Amino acid sequence: MALDRTEQHLRHVEKDVLIPKIMREKARERCSEQVQDFTKCCKDSGILMVVKCRKENSALKECLTAYYNDPAFYEECKMEYLKEREEFRKTGIPTKKRLQKLPTSM
Repeated sequence: MALDRTEQHLRHVEKDVLIPKIMREKARERCSEQVQDFTKCCKDSGILMVVKCRKENSALKECLTAYYNDPAFYEECKMEYLKEREEFRKTGIPTKKRLQKLPTSM
């Protein structure tokens, strides 16, 4: 995808909030096995999950952190975001998965 320099400029909120959000979503998908193991352990352990699920939690953290610290993964997510932003600017219609209700009280 060839974007000119003005279209590649990212605002602070895009760098620090929107792209990391895409990274979290994609990393969770790619670490789905560890997410499932941790979720199952938590459900099975109840209030003792803090003690009993350390191994599963460590495996999940390790998997997610590997993606968060990968510059190629960041670039992949950044390009996905820029593509969605360009499409929104052309059509004015946001990507369906980006639609979400904000909490009414903060």
